Amino acid sequence: MSASGARSMLPALTPEEERHSEALTGLIRAELAAAGGWLSFERFMELALYAPGLGYYSAGSWKLGAGGDFVTAPEASALFGTCLARECAAVLEATGGEILELGAGSGALAATLLTELEALGSLPQRYAILEVSADLAARQRARLAALAPHLRERVVWLERLPAAPLAGVILANEVADALPVRRFSLSGTAVHELGVTAGASGALTGAARPADAPFADLCRARFAARPDALPEGYTSEVNLRLAPWIASLGECLGRGVLLLSDYGLPRSHYYHPQRTAGTLRCHFRQRAHDDPYVNLGLQDITAWVDFTRVAEAAGDVGLAVSGFATQAAYLLALGLERLVTDAPDARDRARLAGEARRLVMPEEMGEVFKVMALTRGYDAPLAGFALQDLRRLL
Repeated sequence: MSASGARSMLPALTPEEERHSEALTGLIRAELAAAGGWLSFERFMELALYAPGLGYYSAGSWKLGAGGDFVTAPEASALFGTCLARECAAVLEATGGEILELGAGSGALAATLLTELEALGSLPQRYAILEVSADLAARQRARLAALAPHLRERVVWLERLPAAPLAGVILANEVADALPVRRFSLSGTAVHELGVTAGASGALTGAARPADAPFADLCRARFAARPDALPEGYTSEVNLRLAPWIASLGECLGRGVLLLSDYGLPRSHYYHPQRTAGTLRCHFRQRAHDDPYVNLGLQDITAWVDFTRVAEAAGDVGLAVSGFATQAAYLLALGLERLVTDAPDARDRARLAGEARRLVMPEEMGEVFKVMALTRGYDAPLAGFALQDLRRLL
């Protein structure tokens, strides 16, 4: 879809939204001018998402659910959290300790997990939430305030990762896809880096320039093992922040499991000749498109996760890759079907069946979302990978 096509399909902004977006655009224009007229896409994405008070995750727009920009699996159905609770319970029974959730959205997953873990007799000592969005943290507090007091009092909010390694479970559902990425395109044997500039009218637009040697070499290394050549003009992303992020999480995990759930692919599928435009996607009011330069501060900007890079980074810091599967296989292994069939009446079964289809069907969330388990000091089998293990593809 062209940029103009993306713009034409999107809902109009309110005057207040237009002012907000223009304020962030002005901030980016100022940084562009200070940098000589060109910014890497990575820096642009960082500002668009995280600029204090203006970026998408720093401002107060409604992000999640039917009235927001996108729906995550825990928002789509409590079945996701109910299944995940079974995995968490097994780990906590072996390790004790706590759960740390990164980017807890509306608090839906935390609410489901605490309720289900109590039913399973495996409550964590505490449930910690690390949330970069003050707006979402406020909504989490409001939602979790409805829990019974003995559950609510286990929840704490953190401003940074814990200094001391924890025992238990770290959860990162749709977090890695929001890490800023660098972009590149191929022209013959040359690699160009895609960045951002301002046009004559002041509108932000994409701009390419020859990549510096280290970045060009890094890009080539990503797809050097491919048996087939990538086509002229091929465009994609490289996430240089994945490895430091995994390293920081590895320092937090003393004993237990880090569960990552996100849309992504192993590298051989990520850098595929048919994926000529990369994986960058924007989300605004339930519409997905590929123009990151509109609705700044009001739309999400994401890129799929290179799970091979996650596995490499995990190995570098002594974490074992203990499972890799599609979301569909993972949830089915944890008893999703039984949760539907055991519903108390036909009406509930029909409702849950519809929610389950959204979680597992290939055309919905089932195949594009993957689950990866990274472990330290935990060798027991993880039930969620009993039906499928795709580690051979990494």
